Amino acid sequence: MGGPVHALVATFELYVPASRSLKAKRAALRPIVDGLRHRFKVSVAEVDHQDTWQRATIAVALVSGSAGRLDELYDSVARFVDTASDLDVVDREVTYAETP
Repeated sequence: MGGPVHALVATFELYVPASRSLKAKRAALRPIVDGLRHRFKVSVAEVDHQDTWQRATIAVALVSGSAGRLDELYDSVARFVDTASDLDVVDREVTYAETP
């Protein structure tokens, strides 16, 4: 077998102040979700507050062969989400996993 696998799940709770409908919220989230998928090649999904106009929680799954690379990737993902227009990051949570 190969070496250890390092994984991380990051959740970002977001506030979308300009949203006045679910359609507007989805329009604000789409560039973030699509950008994360295409730029960083990560899995991302909206996981909470799907029926709330101004709140959303997205989860991002990251996997790497080294802990250092995983941390670099997370830092880049977090910066991308932090600098997204039309929303504010209210909270974030990071969970690490590693195989032997």
